[in-house]
Amino acid sequence: MLQPPPRAKKAFGQNFLIDDSVLSRIVACVAPSPGDAILEVGPGRGALTRLLAQSGARLLAVEWDRDLLPVLNAEFADAPQVEIGHGDILRVDLPMLLTTRAPGRTWKVAANLPYNISSQVLFKFLECAPLFERLVLMLQKEVGDRLTAPPNCKEYGALTVLLRLHFDVQREFVVRPGAFRPVPKVDSAVLSFQPLAAPRAEVGDEEIFRRLVKGAFNQRRKTLLNALRAAGFGAEGDRLEDALSECGIDGGRRGETLSLEEFAALSRNLAKKLS
Repeated sequence: MLQPPPRAKKAFGQNFLIDDSVLSRIVACVAPSPGDAILEVGPGRGALTRLLAQSGARLLAVEWDRDLLPVLNAEFADAPQVEIGHGDILRVDLPMLLTTRAPGRTWKVAANLPYNISSQVLFKFLECAPLFERLVLMLQKEVGDRLTAPPNCKEYGALTVLLRLHFDVQREFVVRPGAFRPVPKVDSAVLSFQPLAAPRAEVGDEEIFRRLVKGAFNQRRKTLLNALRAAGFGAEGDRLEDALSECGIDGGRRGETLSLEEFAALSRNLAKKLS
């Protein structure tokens, strides 16, 4: 007797995509081909996995919910190009996982990310940007709006700037709640992330750049000067004020008003002063 598939678990932030037309549009964005290596994060019951596997691409599907593994293993038992793995994407060693399976290759990524961990997963992908050829991710629409926001608006934030340094980010389409079971309370959006051949701007020291950007947005009500002082950049005399002045940036501005290029210029200046 066939057992019913496991129900979605709130603890895992699961909302299974059931709309065939949306699934097909996601596959079109991924554009899989037989020569590709594709990482799918959170395959759930395997709806997207099935369509991706039809392309003949090599597919690694990583699922955290143990109750879904028997369903996935049974579904793809006769598909040698599909590997089902168990793991928490936030804890998995991605470089080791991917390079041991396809040395010297870049990967495409497809994922319907749980809303509660999407930002954390994006930071992890950012750290591994050279591993990827293309990422197609389903996110809460509000998160997607932040990632494509221009400067000087409330949606613009640290993750917007950090991702833009290494990726072209584009919203592909919006997905309404009725496309999922259980039905979420918010709209979702599918975004594509295309890695750049080189960073969009020269930042000098990327660790300083990341600290700088995160510090500028950490306390959004503070002026840029005070926010960066609070983030530890004002500990050495007048270097921070000198750097702002030399870059032509008013320390009385808010971090959300700075463009990527302004953050990069400030980062380069501070990297020289702190070296």
